[in-house]
Amino acid sequence: MKEGLRHKPVLLEEAVDALMVKPDGCYIDGTFGRGGHSGAILERLGRKGRLIAFDRDAEAVAHGKERWGDDRRLHLVNASFARLAEEAERQGVKGKVNGVLLDLGVSSPQLDDAARGFSFLREGPLDMRMDRSSGPSAADWLAKASEEEIARVLWEYGEERYARRIARAVVERRKSRPLRTTVDLAELVSAAVPTRERNKHPATRTFQAVRIWINGELEALKAGLSGAVEVLARGGRLVVISFHSLEDRLVKRFLREQSRGKRLPKGVPVTAGMEQPGRLRLVGKPVRPGESEVLENPRARSAIMRVAEKRA
Repeated sequence: MKEGLRHKPVLLEEAVDALMVKPDGCYIDGTFGRGGHSGAILERLGRKGRLIAFDRDAEAVAHGKERWGDDRRLHLVNASFARLAEEAERQGVKGKVNGVLLDLGVSSPQLDDAARGFSFLREGPLDMRMDRSSGPSAADWLAKASEEEIARVLWEYGEERYARRIARAVVERRKSRPLRTTVDLAELVSAAVPTRERNKHPATRTFQAVRIWINGELEALKAGLSGAVEVLARGGRLVVISFHSLEDRLVKRFLREQSRGKRLPKGVPVTAGMEQPGRLRLVGKPVRPGESEVLENPRARSAIMRVAEKRA
């Protein structure tokens, strides 16, 4: 239980308020974590309410079952939210869901557990997998990937300006000994990067890029967003909390496209009924954590929340 108490959900009240939870409604939490948002949703649900919560991390699901195992309103799924449409159909709630929440941050217990390999601040195995039962670890990938592929991943997913220099250093290093720990990679990046960003560790962008690549996070996000639109009922809310520019740009673009509807080719005369509204309606402006929340939880500083509502 102590592990769960260390995690501070970002924009907790704002996100749950945006869902407009109905006591008898059906909701999906795509990123259960340690149950912060899910717990707040359950507090607002009545006996007939339902919450389906997803997490790729078996430890997170185990924590949820230990804490809420006897709550029949909660159904925990050990899988990526990329599968939420499939699961909603299996549960018989596709098109009937009143709200979907996607909190895209890595949970504090994952970051703080050195054995998971997510943080350059703690020495541990270079793993970074959210689901440790499948796929190659970060160490496995860095041991085999080409210099070109490593550079591409660091540039595309970390926006790392020294991507080629770091990739070259990785390939040179592994000729003599493999990268096995988080400190191995952090020290290599620190040595390869010639300049420093203020208040940012030089390995920040590299760790972000490798984590996103290893877990297929952007591909899962695309699938999850599309699935959310499919499962929502009319008037249902989609709430997404992003933590870096790549995620937020993807979310912003998706919501904008879904709110515009079908676009007609330029020059085509438009008559009544030809233009159809989008499937979503944007709700309010993007929300960021207040100063007090950032002071209490520095990991919240980059968060941004966007909300949309299903039209039909």
